[in-house]
Amino acid sequence: QVHLVESGGGLVQDGGSLNLSCAASGATFTIDHLGWYRRPPGKQRELVALVSSGGHATYADSLHDRFTISRDNAKSAVYLQMVTLKPEDTDVYYCNAEPTDWVRYRGYWGQGTQVTVSS
Repeated sequence: QVHLVESGGGLVQDGGSLNLSCAASGATFTIDHLGWYRRPPGKQRELVALVSSGGHATYADSLHDRFTISRDNAKSAVYLQMVTLKPEDTDVYYCNAEPTDWVRYRGYWGQGTQVTVSS
């Protein structure tokens, strides 16, 4: 079992910045990728960014110039630095853990942290 706890969400003005954190606990040895997702209104949950245990990062095309993902393997944590935030970035941001082996293990989701960008 892996437990993910997000923090760092909040209210920020248009053009502002926020830093999200996600701490993993439990069977963290089963984790490969850690990432962030969000679910825009009326849409499916979408990838924001993810990073492998080796540090390789992948971003949504529209976000890579404003968002930066990083990871601390020693702390089993993943971070998302968001700058130049826009009202359309308002959403609940979910931390996700993908396993090293989908046959033996499973993925996990955090409860989410609300990000609200006011215009």
